[in-house]
Amino acid sequence: MLEKSLNLESEIDLDTLVSLFYADASMVGQFQQVAPSELSENFQTLLNHESHMTVTVERHHRGPVDVEVLETRLDGNFYSRKILLRRQSDNGVVQFGIVSIDKRVLTADTFDEIAQQQTPLGRILINRNVLRNVRLNNLYRISAGPELAKHFGVAMGHRVAGRTAIINCDGKPAIGLLEIVI
Repeated sequence: MLEKSLNLESEIDLDTLVSLFYADASMVGQFQQVAPSELSENFQTLLNHESHMTVTVERHHRGPVDVEVLETRLDGNFYSRKILLRRQSDNGVVQFGIVSIDKRVLTADTFDEIAQQQTPLGRILINRNVLRNVRLNNLYRISAGPELAKHFGVAMGHRVAGRTAIINCDGKPAIGLLEIVI
């Protein structure tokens, strides 16, 4: 079922990603698709690019981040997880994300390292020299729902921003992403 609804060939669907872990997207927040110019300069810098978020948030926060995997699921060939990226300096949450990975595209060793849940995805792909291309799909202005408010330590309704993207690995669509930053 997931394999048919998760189309990595063209554009990753926000609702499909959110529904992997939530019956109602409002638990995460209220999403409004926007043009890059409708985001603050800070959010544009963090989101409007075709680079790994691991590298981007580490550069922005001037230090390495760790991954915290909140929940995972396996649907046929797709391994999905809900994650937080935390600054190593103070354990502060800098990103919430939902990731869905087509295991068939990655080598067994690369997938095994991802499944160990110890290292951010972007760092694994970089360290393993996986030929990758990040394709930005959409940008969103988001009013934080209960889930984002809890993880980011903000009030419900606080404005954050996010993006959907697809990572091609070795020329094939492999990973669908929802990445939300504060």
